[in-house]
Amino acid sequence: MISAGKIKRIIPEYAIPGGEISIECEGFRADTGAEHAAYLNGEQCRIIAASSRRVLATLPDADVNGRSSIQLESGGVESEPYRLTIGRLLADQMHIVANPAVDPKDDALVFTRSGSRGQELSPTMYRLETDGYLDEMPVEIMNPTGIAFGPAGELFVTNRAEGRVCQIERGEEAVVYATGLGIATGIAFDKNGVMFIGDRSGTIYRIPEPALPSPFATLEASVAAYHMAFGPDGKLYVTAPGLASHDTVYAIDENGNVEKYFRGLGRPQGLAFDTDGNLYVAACYRGKHGIVRIREGGESAELFAAGNNVVGLCFTRNAEMIVATNDSVYSLNVGIYGTLL
Repeated sequence: MISAGKIKRIIPEYAIPGGEISIECEGFRADTGAEHAAYLNGEQCRIIAASSRRVLATLPDADVNGRSSIQLESGGVESEPYRLTIGRLLADQMHIVANPAVDPKDDALVFTRSGSRGQELSPTMYRLETDGYLDEMPVEIMNPTGIAFGPAGELFVTNRAEGRVCQIERGEEAVVYATGLGIATGIAFDKNGVMFIGDRSGTIYRIPEPALPSPFATLEASVAAYHMAFGPDGKLYVTAPGLASHDTVYAIDENGNVEKYFRGLGRPQGLAFDTDGNLYVAACYRGKHGIVRIREGGESAELFAAGNNVVGLCFTRNAEMIVATNDSVYSLNVGIYGTLL
């Protein structure tokens, strides 16, 4: 008997185009005697593996807007649709290497077009206004990497080519804030408004005032960048992607003491906290790529949103998760509030 079965659950329930999902089902006929398929809003997915109880599928790269539905098909018979949320494309043709950030003044998104080290691109920074207009920022800065807003709403960006952090004044001029920072990548501010910069060569710097960096902590060097965010406990959380499949998220206390918070991620990159203390990391976990959610305390983790080449994320005041891949930016309506970057 030919049967498309019934979809019971989709893991994860959030994804961006091209992400890999697991469709848990019952009664699905996937043997060689019946043609079978999976569809997202009528567009065929690529099936990786299938059985009567589970189908692994890659979502099509089509531009999808928010709430969507998956259907299974076997021998021309379709299952009932099952809902999931797909990211809405906001921008593409970028070169992003870290988290985007939300402007606290007007909720615009800021992200970079970084390029490889020493490569001169123009423009290198963008603002995406709330009305959807993508504005090129007239800022001349090579290899902008980490971006964050300071306590007074000032925009700062690291320049990994020259080992600097700059303040972007009036949205158009990069003014040097501190130098001598090695391969400056990650940036974060603590609850007191003190800036911290990550040199991927192995040093975290504390910069309480302009031009006054001092070493704060030492970590293993990264092949790419340090990514940083302060947690609700006041500790600085850092990822340092390497070449292994079991990299660590580090937690650094106010005295610069380093501990391993969570281990087992492949190439962990941008990270952000929600208001409940859960940590979200762009990474690979147990062979699955996307955004990984690490529960408060670091005791467990799960794939929260599926996607390939994800490098960073941030939350908006509208409870959206902004997901950045190496060339595109998406919005996911997740209903979760987090810390603005």
